[in-house]
Amino acid sequence: MNLRFMTKKIKGLSIAFFAIIGMVQAQEADQAMSVDTTSNTKRIKLDGIAAVVGDYVILESDIDKTLIDLRNQGASTEDVTRCGLLGKLMEDRLYAHQAVQDSLLVSDDMVNAQSDRQIQQLTQQIGSVEKMLSYYKKPDMESFREELFEINKLRMLSEKMQGKIVEEIEVTPEEVRQFFNKIPEDERPVFGAELEIAQIVKQPEAPEEEKQKVINQLKEIRQDVLENDASFNVKAILYSQDPGSKSKGGFYSMTKETPFVKEFKDVAFSLREGEISQPFETSFGYHIIYIEKIRGQELDLRHILMIPDIPQSAIDKATKELDSIRQQVLDGKYTFAEAALNFSDEKETKFDGGLLRNPVNFDSRFELTKMDPTLYNQVRNLKDGEISRPIREDDQRGGPPKFKIMKISNRYDEHEADFAKDYMKIQELALREKQFNAIKEWMDEHIDDTYIHVDPESRVCDFANNWVKE
Repeated sequence: MNLRFMTKKIKGLSIAFFAIIGMVQAQEADQAMSVDTTSNTKRIKLDGIAAVVGDYVILESDIDKTLIDLRNQGASTEDVTRCGLLGKLMEDRLYAHQAVQDSLLVSDDMVNAQSDRQIQQLTQQIGSVEKMLSYYKKPDMESFREELFEINKLRMLSEKMQGKIVEEIEVTPEEVRQFFNKIPEDERPVFGAELEIAQIVKQPEAPEEEKQKVINQLKEIRQDVLENDASFNVKAILYSQDPGSKSKGGFYSMTKETPFVKEFKDVAFSLREGEISQPFETSFGYHIIYIEKIRGQELDLRHILMIPDIPQSAIDKATKELDSIRQQVLDGKYTFAEAALNFSDEKETKFDGGLLRNPVNFDSRFELTKMDPTLYNQVRNLKDGEISRPIREDDQRGGPPKFKIMKISNRYDEHEADFAKDYMKIQELALREKQFNAIKEWMDEHIDDTYIHVDPESRVCDFANNWVKE
């Protein structure tokens, strides 16, 4: 199989093909067919049913909406065809249809919670509920919620079914080797230039008096809300230092799977609806949490984050320590890895010689063309073996700043895939191919077993799947 083609096809299997945020500015079309009552009893399409998959009807207007959604998101639609879009919409509905048949259900609470988050985000982006309804040409919130509910439910069912198909698929080392060996030499992928990066981190500590000052402020806010009926929402806007929620009055919606730090989740899920926590500490600073609503395993909450002031003396101490560590490595007293183990404050990297891990695949390599811009700017001028001067890094999520020295441990030039050197990347490609084949096999089987109708005008499409049954 042509690897470039295979990779393109795999990307086409992405779970969320179009984003809710880009919902089109279009009137809902009537989902109807009518029959001419003249002597000629020929059926005439008024709206245009493009296809039927199981219990789902796809209108011609659905294809138009999807195309506009893609454009609204800034995606290139130059190579997108109506046939391709129809095929993808049919895939999504086959997944959703079979999910229901297999009892892979999605609760209405989960769907409504997702819709609530989207409505809140849209309202903030557009300015008000009234402007949002006008923008999407909806007469009222009820009709808007109904459309969001249907779109979200279909998407979530589709995701659940696709996850079920591939959840137990793994590749053995032998399968990886066979996958690599069957790629023609002139078609083997070329991997871009990559870096391995190590760092030693110092986290300046706020003095106890600053910590206590913040705790006392949070206690006063809590007391004002409980005793004087002050607005937690307004307090969060005024005082919270969390950039991700400050403008939303500290609001987050979360489940136990939401990637918040453990300390935050432990407190949140220990509270009852309407309760406000005592101040508590995480790696970001000190918080109080107000539980606004509990829906099964999902919470709507508001929180206020306050970060104790770090005095200049603590910052100076951290940079001085890093300068000293850097010099000791340059003098040969320690290797960089030994210094990281002995002196770094970052638990995630210190036991691995300070080596950073790529969050995409947890490999130690970072491809230059795909590197996070902040990280790239920190190391772009470093020569091999050189150790940077102390670098300040502010936490975009709202935590206190940290300081670090960095080193490029290894540099890999652009090269054709090598089985030994690039095993992790080749393993990932082999796994994707196996998942792709499993999905294709599943798709062929369930197309045969499911009621599918394709409008005659669309039967000329060269679909990737056998939607037009012979």
